[in-house]
Amino acid sequence: MPSPADHNEKHCPVARSVDVVGDRWALLIVRDAFDGIRRFGDFQRNLSVSKNILADRLRKLVDANILETQAASDGTSYQEYVLTEAGLRLFPLVVALRQWGEAHLFKRGEKHSVLIDMETGKPVAYMAPLSRDGTYLEPVRTLVRKVK
Repeated sequence: MPSPADHNEKHCPVARSVDVVGDRWALLIVRDAFDGIRRFGDFQRNLSVSKNILADRLRKLVDANILETQAASDGTSYQEYVLTEAGLRLFPLVVALRQWGEAHLFKRGEKHSVLIDMETGKPVAYMAPLSRDGTYLEPVRTLVRKVK
């Protein structure tokens, strides 16, 4: 008999998302894909991850329709990993993690990479959930409607 926790996990979008992209390597691969990395060797060099772990995470991301493989853009026999539409939709998650890290994991004045809006040349504005009328939505103004 499934426990109540199993039932809650089954119906929780956060739990399902974490199952797919909640792993350190999966998130860093997605981050690197947003930065334009496409090839296995480039992911490996940038992440300093073992080949077996990288191959496993790439396979899982492809299976989850976050990445897809395609022939190399330069005509070589290599394959490249590119973000799918679902993968591109992870951008707000990556930005939110980045902004949380900037705010809570760096000392004042400590150098770190910065996400820049290419049109303005300025740092991307802080992301925050908004209500339908455009006002900031604080956690105390939300609730999760559980599946019964």
